[in-house]
Amino acid sequence: MLAFVGLGLSRGGITLQGLEEVRSADKVYAELYTSLIPDFDLEELEKKVGQPIEVLKREDVEGKPDEILKRAKDEKIAFLVPGDPMVATTHLDLRLRAKEAGVETKIVHGPSIETAAPGLTGLQSYKFGRTATLPLPQKPSETPYEIIEENGKLGFHTLLLLDIEADEERYLTADRAIEHLLALEDELDREVFTGETLCVVVARAGSETPLVKAHRARELKEMDFGPPPHAVIVPGKLHFLEAEALERFAGAPEEV
Repeated sequence: MLAFVGLGLSRGGITLQGLEEVRSADKVYAELYTSLIPDFDLEELEKKVGQPIEVLKREDVEGKPDEILKRAKDEKIAFLVPGDPMVATTHLDLRLRAKEAGVETKIVHGPSIETAAPGLTGLQSYKFGRTATLPLPQKPSETPYEIIEENGKLGFHTLLLLDIEADEERYLTADRAIEHLLALEDELDREVFTGETLCVVVARAGSETPLVKAHRARELKEMDFGPPPHAVIVPGKLHFLEAEALERFAGAPEEV
């Protein structure tokens, strides 16, 4: 069996069910490339579960997962993933391969930015549209801009996940992400993301030191939000309670 186990958003984010799954596994793998967990301590987790944990690189999981699947046919394998195993990850492919190979799979969910961001900001979760990932500057894409535009036309909020290259310790920060979107606006000129656009920055969600800040894009691009991971929300049409929440919890301007 192959159990996908969510590590959540912080060093203590794994659930009790997740701990039980890992403790009972014959072999434990982990990937730490899809997201950054603040203050994550691998040795601490190994002591907690009483198991050694083998950390895999992206190419091990996506390019040649044969070893994982071969062992999972006869043994219980736990595969640890930041956040929730199937949210904003590529692990559906591994689960499909397991199904094709006749390997039973199980998902143990964990806290995710998809639920933490609405909770921290006070924005209503059912009013979010499509989520987008904003890539590092070396991999430019207009897709996030277009998704903000599509969601905005429907009055929906847009959650932007910021790209990381964990192996090289490169993380897109919120201020740089906003600068990138403003540069796209200058290029495309569709009045989708201007200096006056209201944005909400969420930093280190789920940790002991989360930060939530709402302001106009022109103001946020000049701010330092501390260590990653960061995410950016572009709100759509605000309910009056959402507007009040942004003022009280994120320091938004009163005119929102």
